[in-house]
Amino acid sequence: MEPGREPTGTIVFASVGVTSFGFDVFSVAAPQTPESASAAGLAERRHTDGVSVNFNAQFKDDGGEEVAFVSERTGSAGLFLCRPGSERAVPLPAVEGSLFHDRPTVRGGRLYFVSAHEKPDGWFRSWAAVYTTDLGSEETVRVTPRGVADMSPAVSASGELLAVASYGERPWAFDFHVLETEVAVFRAADPARRVVLAARGGWPTWHGEGTVFFHRVADDGWWSVFRVDISPETLEPCSAEMRVTPPGVHCFTPAAAGRGCRWIAVATRRKGRAHRHIELFDLETEQFTSVTSLLNPELHHYNPFFSPSGERLGYHRFRGAGAPGDSLIPYRQPVRSPVSSIRMLRVHGSFPSFSPDAKYFALNGDFFKSPGVTILRADGSKRWVLAKQPNLFYTSWSPTESGVVFTSAGPIFETPKATVRVARIEFDPSELTDDRGDVYVAVKELTRPEAGNDAFPAVSPCGRWVVFRSGRSGHKNLYIVDAARGEETIRRVTEGEWIDTMPSWSPDGELIAFSSNRHEPANAAVFSIYLVRADGTGLRRVHVAGPPGSAEADKERINHVCFSPDGEWLLFTANLGGVVAEPISGPNQFQPYGDLYVCRLDGSGVRRLTCNAYENGTPTWGPPLGVESLSLGAPAADDSLGEFDEPLWLSCDV
Repeated sequence: MEPGREPTGTIVFASVGVTSFGFDVFSVAAPQTPESASAAGLAERRHTDGVSVNFNAQFKDDGGEEVAFVSERTGSAGLFLCRPGSERAVPLPAVEGSLFHDRPTVRGGRLYFVSAHEKPDGWFRSWAAVYTTDLGSEETVRVTPRGVADMSPAVSASGELLAVASYGERPWAFDFHVLETEVAVFRAADPARRVVLAARGGWPTWHGEGTVFFHRVADDGWWSVFRVDISPETLEPCSAEMRVTPPGVHCFTPAAAGRGCRWIAVATRRKGRAHRHIELFDLETEQFTSVTSLLNPELHHYNPFFSPSGERLGYHRFRGAGAPGDSLIPYRQPVRSPVSSIRMLRVHGSFPSFSPDAKYFALNGDFFKSPGVTILRADGSKRWVLAKQPNLFYTSWSPTESGVVFTSAGPIFETPKATVRVARIEFDPSELTDDRGDVYVAVKELTRPEAGNDAFPAVSPCGRWVVFRSGRSGHKNLYIVDAARGEETIRRVTEGEWIDTMPSWSPDGELIAFSSNRHEPANAAVFSIYLVRADGTGLRRVHVAGPPGSAEADKERINHVCFSPDGEWLLFTANLGGVVAEPISGPNQFQPYGDLYVCRLDGSGVRRLTCNAYENGTPTWGPPLGVESLSLGAPAADDSLGEFDEPLWLSCDV
């Protein structure tokens, strides 16, 4: 990066679901027989402290009840250690500066974990790799060989053997529901010499030193657990892989207890049940024993793990309404930024936009729920409702009229001719006072209902024009209307049998950036950045992943593009970094590869800003916020903690 050319300002964005998770780590006494399983006998304990989101835990190997876990409490996924009743979690030494850590395990004085801080040699490769830290010296080394992507590590009880879900040296195959990973094993002392146990599989777990269980989708469509027995000396399989769990129930993220234990634990989804639960599966009788459904039948439970003795069974879940700890969702949360000159804020909402003085954000809520448009004070301390009705999508605050926000109303993702209108919302900014919750508005529709699917309005820097995407021709292209009078003045900017969408003006009003698949119109899964003048001239593509004509350039899926305040940079969401964790192991993410990046207007200087297992999107880029705007006083918050979806693509109608 050239000296003095660092991107600067404040980036505000949304992440699907994570602000609502409210996860803590719990454990129960593992039932020894199906008959002994009862709510009273399970004796559930909470191991984490109720701060932020805590998940993917393992018991420390000293026989106590300390757990190593992942937490979002520092603005990114970090590693911590906590014990029941503890008032504070202790940070574990991992990779300073990494935005993503996962699956920590402590064995024999060493910490094993996933990090994604090292960029591979090219785009469209996962950044996930396994590392280990000596807890004495705090020295960290990479375990995964260079050029290989590993995730979901499991460490044997001795600490000598590791199993991983791995892409090997293969690039990401654009899989994001069922990952096309293999299961590989290797010695901790010799990670380069690995043996592939299964060509397809993930989330391995050790049963002693000679058996590995893992999950994958069976040929009949059910997520199932499989096992392979290996030679501890050569690591070569001693048996063919064998299916363990039966069809008719989804079983994933298995956990095996110590050698000699007849149980494995699995997370299940069953027909007729809306929630994911932890169950025990008897390897001898092939019978299931319910566990968490006896305690919290209406909550999801994720990713089981056993204590070293096998006596306790852990998992994470929503901590529950009224439980000690964080119980509300702040409307605005600081997020760690890898660029010191950029401050990043995650909002509980979507499609934020800055007010002209940068003291407020306009936001959409959940697309299907009320309220549709809100105003949030930039320090997060107060929120006002502008529009209660749902089905409002996108916000663009007029830079010249402090009381005008543009949005779109209707089912924007439907056909080009679906009725979606661009709307102008007018209000009195003097009504944004602490004693009010709702603000009176006047709404004017700028586009005709019969015109088609008109969405993603963006107002020009002069405040006079609104560019938007419209399907009125039968194809989704860009048009411009008058910001006050609507279609009294309208002109077309782009034209073609493809999708042009999500436009954004440059700060000087000279350029419009947008996403389009015009380079491959038949493929609705590839989008790239284009720039055009407001009169439709000067169209050019910004190549980010590779030069023109390269295979990499045509794999881009880039959306939500906007300019930096100085007009020198572009901010966007992209699939460039693949995936870093198994999507089946968590709640729903529509695109678990959606991360934020910036680049210069010519596509150079690409920097990754987020790295996690969530869909990050709908960003906006404003000026640096002053100390007053970033105060950490009591924030305004939402009471919908714990409301999130299971993967919407997971069905029991197999």
